[in-house]
Amino acid sequence: MGSAGRRDRRGVFVAAALGVVAVLLLGGCGTQVAGRQASPSATGPIPWTIFEPSEVTGARLADGGRTLLLEAQVPSGARACVRDFKALLTDPVQKDLVRVQLTFSSPSGDRSSGCTKERSATARVRLPVPLGSRKVVVDHYVQFTAEGAEPPALRLCGKLGCTPPATGCTDASYDQALMAVDAPEHTYRDSQECDGKWLVMDFSWRTGPACGDDSAPGCSSRLGDRWFFRAEKSGWVPIVEGAAGGCRVVQRRAPAFPASLCRDLAPLSSSLHPSYPPASASPSPSPSPSRPS
Repeated sequence: MGSAGRRDRRGVFVAAALGVVAVLLLGGCGTQVAGRQASPSATGPIPWTIFEPSEVTGARLADGGRTLLLEAQVPSGARACVRDFKALLTDPVQKDLVRVQLTFSSPSGDRSSGCTKERSATARVRLPVPLGSRKVVVDHYVQFTAEGAEPPALRLCGKLGCTPPATGCTDASYDQALMAVDAPEHTYRDSQECDGKWLVMDFSWRTGPACGDDSAPGCSSRLGDRWFFRAEKSGWVPIVEGAAGGCRVVQRRAPAFPASLCRDLAPLSSSLHPSYPPASASPSPSPSPSRPS
């Protein structure tokens, strides 16, 4: 075959090869334009982490007081969200106390796990002796007691413990009053007037930096408030808040509040209880005088 024929065949082969490359390139471009790129590779499985329940809701006894069953809220979703939900004694049983810790493993720390809801679950722990009159402390802060409960249930105690202080003119009872008005953490009681049935309390809290020397600038910055209370079976119940002096604020709401507890009250300092009245509305522009026709 002559050289001209060989050149023609090489030209055909080159053209065919270029055509294949063009098809591949066009196919790739078509994929990108249509948005059908391959999904990015997964970074790995969602890790399972050890948690404590968000809330412990109930407790009861079984087996003559030797088994403690604890109910709590745990993560829930379409897939498996909880493993190894268990209750463990953290310390030897004491004369008046049993300490228990609740834990479980879950992927709920990553919202993509789908474990975004909650459900109730029960864990049990065997006690070496019957619970008796001992209190149960779960995860350091939740308390239960058999006192005042209907067996086999245990009673969930409140923020003031299983035996709240009697309402009266005592430090423990004043702490309950501060809780009732949701006073800020680390609040100081500045003064109180109390007769056992009625109470007025001034309190304040730090707003500046934490300082060892209160005389340093900014270290004595505080805000404060004054609340009036009535004693009821549940404890001190708030009546009204007011920074003004005297009895007018409280006796508008509770005429029976004794004047002896409020007549000498001075107004709270504006530095403790600043007033922020609403901004006055902008005056509407007066109409333009009409022109004679």
